[in-house]
Amino acid sequence: MLVVTKRENVQGNAACALGAIAAGCRFFAGYPITPSSEIAEGMARDLPKVDGFFVQMEDEIASMAATIGASLGGVKSMTATSGPGFSLKQENLGYAAMTETPCVIANVMRGGPSTGMPTRPGQGDIMQARWGTHGDHPIIVLTPASVSEIYSETIRAFNLSEALRVPVVVLYDEIIGHLLETIDLTPPDESSLVERKWASGAPEDFEPFKADDDMVPPMARPGDGYRVHTTGLTHDERGFPTQVPVKAEKAVYRLLDKLEHHNDLIESFEAVMCDDADVIITAFGITARAAQRAVKNLRAQGIKAGLFRPITLWPFPVEAFKKTTENAKAVIVAEMNAGQLVLEVERICAGKPDVHRVNRIDGEVIGPDELEAAVKEVLS
Repeated sequence: MLVVTKRENVQGNAACALGAIAAGCRFFAGYPITPSSEIAEGMARDLPKVDGFFVQMEDEIASMAATIGASLGGVKSMTATSGPGFSLKQENLGYAAMTETPCVIANVMRGGPSTGMPTRPGQGDIMQARWGTHGDHPIIVLTPASVSEIYSETIRAFNLSEALRVPVVVLYDEIIGHLLETIDLTPPDESSLVERKWASGAPEDFEPFKADDDMVPPMARPGDGYRVHTTGLTHDERGFPTQVPVKAEKAVYRLLDKLEHHNDLIESFEAVMCDDADVIITAFGITARAAQRAVKNLRAQGIKAGLFRPITLWPFPVEAFKKTTENAKAVIVAEMNAGQLVLEVERICAGKPDVHRVNRIDGEVIGPDELEAAVKEVLS
């Protein structure tokens, strides 16, 4: 058993590896890429201590494939990457969504597009995390904003993935990944860790994609005698390919509806000083930390500002956002890209309240001063 002291000074990426192991992850397949490589280094060092397995694959495509294979073999599994590698993982990520294979993918964002700025932060993978693979597919994306949250949200990522049989992305920027903060590393109570639902009953009656009332089908544990047919093609409850319209529609809608059915379990957000706010800044990751400082500074000047921070980025916490912003005069979406999350916010607000943008794509963070100036301009 890997033992850690209760409080340690830990880097964000190291916290991701420690959180994964604490959640029960016992397989990691990956390929080195800045600025996420410390996750792989941590897993290579610590997984053998808990009888786990680390494999450095030949590329990012194979890394995702191996992660899926290990999960289908019954093991909690993950991989980690950054933007260019995340692009390469998309086809296999779609396969995991269609086959309902639990897995966790950490994406530590850097400046882009293409090779971009490997050592500089960015937040340009927001829409890719939601729609990177083709077709309508289920996915959960969590966005921690501190080293402590990387640890806890990685654990939650595994719990959600195992409970709902869905890929979960832990998405954060280079700054958060390389922060050093003192955090509580007390291992979670075993009772709080979720294990996937295993098949039971007569093997001859088993249908691998027939869901229970919770819309999540039990999985067959390898060696238990249950027959499984697994394919990325649209399939029926037996797992066999089908293009019969009514069956295909039923299969895909169940994948999407199971997330909505469990929204209370998935959704997470933070609202800071929003009750009476005239302007609410919406941000995540390092930008949210700058926004929190800006809100504090503005309040000291008598300006009513607040912060809405989605912790679960996808599915976006729509109803919570509507309720939080219903009395505000304006919303400012701050993000280190040319404008991605703002598209979702504009869709939700539909013109009320007004939506404004603060963006940077130069590899520098959005500072509190920029956000203070933006709030004052909106209110002027």
